[in-house]
Amino acid sequence: MDATKAESRANCHSAGGLGESAGDGGIVLVGNPNVGKSVLFQRLTGRYVTVSNFAGTTVDLTRGTARDGELAGLSVVDTPGVVSIPARSEDEAVTVRVLLDDPPKAILQVGDAKNIRRTLLLTAQLAELGRPMVLALNLQDEAEAAGVDIDAVLLAELTGISVQPTVATRGRGVERLPAMLAAATAPEPVITYPRPIETAISACAPMLPQSTNSARSLAILWLAGDESAVNWIADRVEPGDRDRLDQIRDGLASDLDEPVSAAVQNTRLAWVDSVAPSLISSRAARSSRVLRTLTMMTTHRLLGWPVLAAVLYSMYWFVGVFGAGTLVGLIEENLFGEILNPWIVEQVEAIVPVSLISDLLVGEYGLWTMGMTYALALILPIVTTFFLAFSVLEDSGYLSRMAVVSNRLFTVMGLNGKAVLPMVLGLGCVTMATLTTRILDSKRERALAILLLALAVPCSAQLGVILGMLGAVSFTAGLIWISVVLGVLIAVGAIAARLMPGERSTLMIEMPPLRVPVMSNVLTKTLTRLEWYLREVIPLFVLGTAVLFVLDRVGGLDAIIDAGEPLVTGWLGLPAAASAAFVLGFLRRDFGATGLFVMHADGLLTAQQVVVSMVTITLFIPCVASVLMIARERGTRIAVATTATVFPIAFFVGGVLYRVLDAIGWGA
Repeated sequence: MDATKAESRANCHSAGGLGESAGDGGIVLVGNPNVGKSVLFQRLTGRYVTVSNFAGTTVDLTRGTARDGELAGLSVVDTPGVVSIPARSEDEAVTVRVLLDDPPKAILQVGDAKNIRRTLLLTAQLAELGRPMVLALNLQDEAEAAGVDIDAVLLAELTGISVQPTVATRGRGVERLPAMLAAATAPEPVITYPRPIETAISACAPMLPQSTNSARSLAILWLAGDESAVNWIADRVEPGDRDRLDQIRDGLASDLDEPVSAAVQNTRLAWVDSVAPSLISSRAARSSRVLRTLTMMTTHRLLGWPVLAAVLYSMYWFVGVFGAGTLVGLIEENLFGEILNPWIVEQVEAIVPVSLISDLLVGEYGLWTMGMTYALALILPIVTTFFLAFSVLEDSGYLSRMAVVSNRLFTVMGLNGKAVLPMVLGLGCVTMATLTTRILDSKRERALAILLLALAVPCSAQLGVILGMLGAVSFTAGLIWISVVLGVLIAVGAIAARLMPGERSTLMIEMPPLRVPVMSNVLTKTLTRLEWYLREVIPLFVLGTAVLFVLDRVGGLDAIIDAGEPLVTGWLGLPAAASAAFVLGFLRRDFGATGLFVMHADGLLTAQQVVVSMVTITLFIPCVASVLMIARERGTRIAVATTATVFPIAFFVGGVLYRVLDAIGWGA
């Protein structure tokens, strides 16, 4: 062992196994995006985390407790996907801060068996931390199907890290991980950097915090300029040492012909290039010709668009026609309308003598007859079909391809195809999609994405109602709606991109293989989202109904309708009663859309009014939860500015659309 490695080894906590580690943390899962960390987390803890075949789904930390084996009772943390250290985005910075603030007892790196070069690059960086470590070489089934075999034994010998091939979705190889983590030791750093960098590392190390992470790793992060690490270190060193550390970094920068971070990364890449060929053996891929053809078509610059159109039409039919038509008819009209509601109304009126309470429960604005009926009979069938369709797209790996196909479209809006993730996730919940804007590379892009999410992306429940209403009118109505909403999205995005300073970043995204969805995964995701719906949304529907009941009793509902009449009837051409739907749309956008759905079902809206109302409420300000999330993520000023921008745009576009449709005589 040379002197540099011997010195590095002295800085590493390599003794013993897990129980002898000095770190206070538990097991931390670290890996590139889209390699199966969340599935392994569920296998280790029994707690399900929504798993997506698209980079960036895990943004916030998820914590659990190991449920059995040698790790039983130990904390397990699932971190956001990280491409490299130093961090380049907010979600990567979260992972770096976890490793610095709460040094783990052991790191479980989750790697992609079919992309060993990318896996090795992160392995080299994690090995420098000096923590006990195990590598789970996941997605083994996909590697085998692609004809890629990795020599796990040789990989363990070359890195000094225990390696376990796994297929997390099927549990293959996962059962060995607890014992391997319990016995894990810290590996030696696998890379020796050029002499100027090694000299600077040795000079920095004595002044850095002597934490359970190696001083070598902290020195590399400092010299490479990782923002999270620099701030963390600056808070923990003496002022004089801080000045000396700055001098060392500046001196190194002047000695090199390229930025320090580039020199560090190039050295790591050279090591990967020297090691990877000896680990990989290839053979003929096992994927079918049909799957290979579909894989090509989904990302083709021309064929990708018809495929995308076919996918969207399939969702329209499944959610809008089958879910909102057939299922809602069976549940809302037959089960609730003919059997359940009449019986409940009869029982309540017989048991409850006070008419006010009876009306609160089963009256026109009753907690059951409106709130629960809307939530269970109207919305639940629609969101169930939407969640099923969305989960199939996630598990198939198609969402990444959607990003590639739509990259040119997002370029017009000052973004890149990576922004399709928050947009698509916004179809599930705009509030949570706001969190995923962290994966975008600049503050400008995050602000743009948040504006477009708030403006033109309907959440799942609202989208289901919209598809249901438009499907009941005509396919043309759906085309008008999507054309207007997309047109507004592109126009506002293009204008905002020119007004906001900064440049668009280049699309860099991991492309998972196109695969046949695993039904167990699809059902688990769907059930998890339905659990969220029942837990989070139903109480708000009940609250919204109670608000309507109180407003109706005190005359406030009529006052709101009267106040909104000039805008709603005069500008949008809708019935005055639609005012209440827009008011409640701020509490829950899907609740407002459901109110319009009921008006349509009662014959109170023409085809023209359906399209105008659906466009307006789609562009309407997001629900209060989304506004609060924007304030939390980007500050109150951005939240207020976003709301102040979206509200007038929605009503302006709705009014213009009404006049255009009226002028051509469509749907009146």
